[in-house]
Amino acid sequence: MPYNDFREFLAVLRSKRELIDIDRHVPLTDVSKVMKHSYVLQGPALQFNDTGADHPLVSNIYSTRSKALLAFEADESTIFEKVLKGLDNPIPSVQWSGPAPCHEVIITGDDIDLTRLPVPTYSSKDGGPYITPGLVVSKDPETGVPDIGHYRFLILGKNIVSFSAQPFHRFGKNIIKCRQMGVKCEAAIVLGVDPVIAYAAQVQVHDQTDDWSVAGGLRGAPVEMVKAHSVDLEVPATAEFVIELEVDLEKNVMEGPLGEYTGYYTPASMKPLAYIKAITHRKGGLFQGLLTGKPVTENHILKQIPFEASLWRSLSKQFPTIRQIAVSPAGGVSFHMVIAMEPRFAGEARQVILAAMTSNTRPKWVIVVDPDIDVRNPNEIDWALSFRVRPAKDIIVIDNLPAGPSDPSVDLSRPRPERISSAVGVDATRPFGEPFSEVADVPGWEEFDVPELDGR
Repeated sequence: MPYNDFREFLAVLRSKRELIDIDRHVPLTDVSKVMKHSYVLQGPALQFNDTGADHPLVSNIYSTRSKALLAFEADESTIFEKVLKGLDNPIPSVQWSGPAPCHEVIITGDDIDLTRLPVPTYSSKDGGPYITPGLVVSKDPETGVPDIGHYRFLILGKNIVSFSAQPFHRFGKNIIKCRQMGVKCEAAIVLGVDPVIAYAAQVQVHDQTDDWSVAGGLRGAPVEMVKAHSVDLEVPATAEFVIELEVDLEKNVMEGPLGEYTGYYTPASMKPLAYIKAITHRKGGLFQGLLTGKPVTENHILKQIPFEASLWRSLSKQFPTIRQIAVSPAGGVSFHMVIAMEPRFAGEARQVILAAMTSNTRPKWVIVVDPDIDVRNPNEIDWALSFRVRPAKDIIVIDNLPAGPSDPSVDLSRPRPERISSAVGVDATRPFGEPFSEVADVPGWEEFDVPELDGR
């Protein structure tokens, strides 16, 4: 059964010692240091109960693969099957019955004050405090189809934010359409929901897809919705916080810099402005933070499973002997991937490489290995690269490909559609149809009982 809300998931994390409370005072300027410490240790989620703000701050709930699997109630053997089943069987949202928890507290007018929320400044040169984990709800003004996605919001004042939504993002497209149609553009930033809903926002789907149905499919149950307080949108009824806003369709302001998912700062530039119309939240509302910046952070783990599942879905139809796919969080999730497959004929591994290079993720590095290689074990990948690759034959470089978003190795001053890069493919499978040396391993070691090593 899916988690009913954010708090239910936190309770499960706490029961498994995957969530701890930080009760001592940690100022918002320092919380990212604690977040980084916990990630490096592959540690628990964190609840900061004293940052000087009005509400607790929860972070690192997506920070490890184990927490991600817990969110989906799956393991490595079932995760792709579960995600793909959910994508193939969308479940429309339903209306919440009765007063909605997200409307237990409603703040409007002069009482709105974003500076009272626990919003950190994550990297030292960030342009200011950023809301990073929010699910942004908007809709196509022509069709009414809703979209959810992750976008960053820089707090500029008590009721003013600037944000980044590129023209090729659905939110950006909705803004452009509103401007063309001469209608107002409203949105809502939603924080603190069943984590699977957040993962759904990372799934790549068609522009006219109802994202709440995608989320329902992944959850295996409909998302319960309620009309927002001040904007013409529906939001999850059990959300911890909903920040409702209207985009200024005429005025832009400087936004940034921000330590981005590549591990480098994106420079400040002119971006849209928005005004907050209402803040609603649950009693005792839990705010949410998400560390971004140099990999690996919670931001990268959040993207990993949806990206892998999307790749699996597209590639396995053409190449049914693909056994596993891993996108590297250290590679910004989309720039570096490893695919395990059992080639059926000579050259098929190269076909997989080329197909992956032309996917929406735009990887710079694609490595294909045999099924006996664990794609999540860097040592095994290095072993395959070292002893199964003939560099002159098995490495290909393709030039003049579209560059990945925010890649600092390309000319970022050029318009995004004009940015060009290259990609490297490595066939690290055994030469097809040729004799190859036998692997020397210790058979049965995994099943052999060694009580002296228990607990290590």
